[in-house]
Parts: sequence; C-alpha cells; structure tokens
Amino acid sequence: MRTISYVQAINETLRQVMEEDRRVFLIGQGVTSPWYVGSTTVGLIDRFGPERVIDTPVSENGVTGTAIGAALAGMRPVLVHPRMDFMYYAMDQIANHAANWHYMFGGQMNVPLTIWAIINRGEEQAAQHSQALQAMFMHIPGLKVVMPGTPYDAKGLLIASIKDDNPVVYIDDRWLYDQEEDVPEELYTVPIGKGITRKQGKDVTIVATSYMVCEVTKAAMALEEDGIDAEVIDLRSLTPLDEALVFESVKKTGRLVVADGGWKTCGVGAEISAAVAGNAFEYLKAPIVRVSLPDAPAPASSALEKVYYPNANSVVSAVKKVLKWSGKSGV
Repeated sequence: MRTISYVQAINETLRQVMEEDRRVFLIGQGVTSPWYVGSTTVGLIDRFGPERVIDTPVSENGVTGTAIGAALAGMRPVLVHPRMDFMYYAMDQIANHAANWHYMFGGQMNVPLTIWAIINRGEEQAAQHSQALQAMFMHIPGLKVVMPGTPYDAKGLLIASIKDDNPVVYIDDRWLYDQEEDVPEELYTVPIGKGITRKQGKDVTIVATSYMVCEVTKAAMALEEDGIDAEVIDLRSLTPLDEALVFESVKKTGRLVVADGGWKTCGVGAEISAAVAGNAFEYLKAPIVRVSLPDAPAPASSALEKVYYPNANSVVSAVKKVLKWSGKSGV
C-alpha cells in the first residue's frame, strides 16, 4: 500500500486497465496535449499509441456518438469530457442513445461505455466552465452515475465503471486532485450503488457527495468541539442510490443535512430529502436542510466565489440550524 493522489489514482487505473484489456481505449479532448487533462492522462499516449489514446476535435456530440458506436461493437471506451459544461452538446447521444439501447434491444445489446465527466470550479472560470450537472444525469434512466470523493474510490469506481456492461457517468471534481490517500497498487473495484459511512455519530446525519465529503469531514471535526456528534455518509454513487444506508442513519440520528456541490433546485439534495421524507419521515426530529450551490450561475469574481461555493462553515451552520429546530440543548 502506498500513498498517492487522486490524479495519480486515475492515471494508474487507466494504464492498468488498458494493459489488462485491449478493448479499453481512451478518447476525448486534450488526452495527449501538454495539459494531459489535469495530468490524469500523462504517459498514456507513449505507452499505448494514438490508436488507443485518441485526442479528438472539439465536437462533443460527434465524439460521444463515436464512442457509443464503438461500445455497441464490443469495445470498452473511456470517453472524457474535460469540462462537464459542454456535455450539453452531447445530451442527445447520452440521453437518447447510450442510455436506451440496452432496453430498446430487449437486453440483447450492451453499451459498455464510461463517460468520464470532470467538474471545474473556482479560479474565476465563471458560468460556462464551472457547472456541476450530476443531478441531470441522475435523472436519466439507463445511466449509472458515480462521484468518487477519495483517491481510493477514484480508482475502485473507475475500474467498476469500465467493467460495467452498460453506460456509467463517472464524475470527478478537480478540487479533489491534490487529495492523497493509501491506495492499493493492484486492481480492485468499489461496488457501484454502495455508499459508505465515513464517520459514526448519533446527533445528526450528514450525507455528502464528491468534494463536499472533504468539507463535511472538516465540519464534523469542528462540530465535535461543540459537543455535536455527526454521522458522515459518502454516497459515492448517485444512481443507484444507497437509500438503505441513508435511511438507517436517519432512523438513528433523527436529523438530516445533505451537502452537494450542485444547484439546489431539483438537485441531489432534493432527491435524497424526498426519499427520506417518503420512507423515514416518522424518525425525523427536525426539517431537512440542504447545503448546495445557490440557484445562480457561477460568478467570475474570486471574491464572489468565496460566497458562492459551500464549504465546511456552510455545513456547520446547517447542522446547528437543524439541531436548534429540534431543541437539542447547548446549540
């Protein structure tokens, strides 16, 4: 076991899986550029050549269609969209084709396609380069959606996505790229559809996705200093969603805060809140609170970004609001 970064975990996974299975190839913008998709694809072109590491023109819809066709033909493409914002151009291919073929062919055809979608945030990238669209893909039947929040899960969920026989939207966030953790060198999978409890607690359940797992972990440590024992759940997968894990935690704590890095309206937090309200309402001691982006485009000002993006302090405030509503003493 060695300590590596989130970036290194993705790079190592791509190399190892491509070495193991010749059907796997990488296609998308910037995979062979000096930028190497945030260093995640460094060295792959040298090892596997241009037939398996394909740098494409800026043509999201066409490239996505090409990858779907290759998957239908028996290949296992990893299609990278280095800025999730521009996946809107490929929505016809993703929602009308990739998500549907297995069902429309009565289960006789598969689309083993990994759609690697990357969220960019901060650094004054503004509205067209900062969008987190996970809730949109969560809404589409036929797609699995995963959001690894640690280097260990970045590797394990990417392997699971590539090995899956139908389309998986694998979403990472560049704010996680410097995170480091012990990661096995050998190939392993993290099961799609299974969340994990990162911290046990009894006072409040905090459910988080992606980079918000880091912020929630910081918040839980700060809350401990005030005598508040928070349980932290990392969803890891949005579709399928590990509802049972969330329900069991809420039944124990009676309180719920959901922290997601997407917009609030019709977002991940809304879906989880509705699921809990419909299945564990009688256990709730207070209203559910969502921590999310405001329903506004991302600003281009660094000063406004500090207000726009939720962080550990946002989570602490949300938890204290929930506890105050339920009358917990000392809050």
